[in-house]
Amino acid sequence: KREHMVLEKPIKVMLIDDDPGIHESLRDVVEEVGYEFCGALSGREGLRLLDEERPDLLLLDVMMPGMNGFDVCRQMREEGRRIPVIFLTAKNDIVDKSTGFGAGADDYVTKPFIADELLLRIDAHVRRHRDDLQHVRRTEEASETPTRRSPCRIGELEVFFDRYEVHLRGEAVTLTAKEFEILSLLAESPGEVFTRRRIYEHLWGETAEVDENSITVFMRKIREKIEDNPSEPRYLLTVWRVGYKLAAE
Repeated sequence: KREHMVLEKPIKVMLIDDDPGIHESLRDVVEEVGYEFCGALSGREGLRLLDEERPDLLLLDVMMPGMNGFDVCRQMREEGRRIPVIFLTAKNDIVDKSTGFGAGADDYVTKPFIADELLLRIDAHVRRHRDDLQHVRRTEEASETPTRRSPCRIGELEVFFDRYEVHLRGEAVTLTAKEFEILSLLAESPGEVFTRRRIYEHLWGETAEVDENSITVFMRKIREKIEDNPSEPRYLLTVWRVGYKLAAE
């Protein structure tokens, strides 16, 4: 039997999907390992239940009548909700992934999914999210003059690690949580080449199976936001057959 995180508060997984059969099968999967489960059969019902259920992670179907999964995720992020979102989709198309990550998704799992793979991804995302929350709390509880990390400045691009902000020419750049994680990872060591595997493991943990298409989508989205000409990047550079790096100057 697989080992999962031992936490004071059990993980609560919420599913928004219009197929009752998926609810039934996923409830069995997550409750078997000790997680709590809750669900909604439509996007609007799911948004309404978020405050009531307060899940640790959301599994979200893409194709639903009325309000689709992309719209649900986008509205969640606009409301400031930071919980991890994993899309469940019957498609494995990079265009769909681009739309989903742009809406604020953290990951994709393709139907029909393998239970162990899904549970590994849930573990990784919840652990990272709770670590992030603990970091924020520690920062808030620190003294009034805490040690701060100096921002990374390359040309007209600035990455403020402690503030979770990126500025271009003095103006804030709107990035999703995952986009910021990638850019801040590269900004910690400008000029150093990061492999796709290293970036992927930074986002989803060492046990995750590397999906290079996901990294490609993220990089394209970041370039669209920080580069004057994404086809000829100045800051976020590709090292062919190896990975990516942030320009040193």
